[in-house]
Amino acid sequence: MRKPALTGYKRFLALVVAAVIGITGAIIAPANAKTVKLTFWSWRVEDKAFYEQVISDFRAANPAHRNIEITFQAYPNAEYATILSSAMAAGKGPDIVHARAYGALDQLIVPGYLSVIRPNEVKGLNSYNKSIVDSMRGFTDKRLFGVPFATQNLGIFANKDLLRRAGITRDPRTYGEFLDNLEKLKKAGIQPLANGGSTHMEQMWGVIAPTFYGGTEYFDAVVKGTKKFTDPAFVRSLSEMEKLFPYMPTNATAVSYDSSRQLFFSGRAAYFMGGIFELGFFKTNNAALNVDFFGMPPLTAGGKTYVSSWADGGFAVNAKTPHRKEAMLFINYVASKKFGQAFSDTVKQFSTVPGVTILDQTLWKAQRATRAGGTPYIMLVGFRYKNPTGSAILQTGLPNMLNGSKTAAQVANDVQQGIASWYEPQK
Repeated sequence: MRKPALTGYKRFLALVVAAVIGITGAIIAPANAKTVKLTFWSWRVEDKAFYEQVISDFRAANPAHRNIEITFQAYPNAEYATILSSAMAAGKGPDIVHARAYGALDQLIVPGYLSVIRPNEVKGLNSYNKSIVDSMRGFTDKRLFGVPFATQNLGIFANKDLLRRAGITRDPRTYGEFLDNLEKLKKAGIQPLANGGSTHMEQMWGVIAPTFYGGTEYFDAVVKGTKKFTDPAFVRSLSEMEKLFPYMPTNATAVSYDSSRQLFFSGRAAYFMGGIFELGFFKTNNAALNVDFFGMPPLTAGGKTYVSSWADGGFAVNAKTPHRKEAMLFINYVASKKFGQAFSDTVKQFSTVPGVTILDQTLWKAQRATRAGGTPYIMLVGFRYKNPTGSAILQTGLPNMLNGSKTAAQVANDVQQGIASWYEPQK
């Protein structure tokens, strides 16, 4: 049966619609189009306002996004993994998942909680740094399960105003000079270090450790199994923590992570050893904080400055979401340069999106340190894939060592035995 010929008016409308499709690549969603509601979970409680703005920008960026509503829900960092895994195990959880990289990601991949992402599904992903993209692959399943969002490094934050009160006017050029600065601060009645608690102590160790065990060369050797964690250089990296202990807060092993952060951003401690990811948090809580950041100084002037670094995580999609198509539209948006620049400017972290310009001077200095001496954050990058993880062993072992119930050699042996129980090259 022949279709009726278009009237002149209908023919005109058809041409207009065709022109709109040709220009925009999409039909503008009609006002009565069905609303698709997505949930997006994260551990970044500090970034709630930022991500809500990102969601608003995403909906405004393209007519096809207007009927996608996304609710951002953030949970405390320490509770996020348990809450997320429990929800996913129950066949629920968010549509869009802010997922950790490496071992924490693998814990979601193995049970089949995440949807595989084909590289050609994300515009521009082929221009990302390959090693960073690989952080979103599984331990045995090497397919891609997320788009990386940030890289991080470990170093030393400094309150320049407190340092000047103690007569310290420059970054330490050697590790020995850093220890001297701690002593000067203590004698001046200023709390030298803010650090405390088990998780934070592992980060402290991550700041100093590569200088003593030898950075990437040692990392590669333990990954291959040609060196052990009982190596004297690794034992020394642990024992050096004992030199920092007298400059930490009273009862440091019992001080919470949040208390350590507050001690620094409130201006009551001169140094904070930890991740550059704290920069935005510190500045949000105290815009007047005169803060600096530098990598762990070398043992001798002019020596190698090592900076532990890693890919932080990425944006993933729940394998059980009924709205994968819409979730992938959002994933593409957060893989764009527009998002990457906003992320760097607002959250003050290193975006993984190529071509982003770092405007914050402290963040730029931290990136320069990584480029000069970046080395894998050993336990996070290499040994968090199965239990017991290297991090879990250290988060128990370091406080025990500092409290005197274990020696550095005993903690190193615990690390060796624990990792060897599941990591074949170390058996």
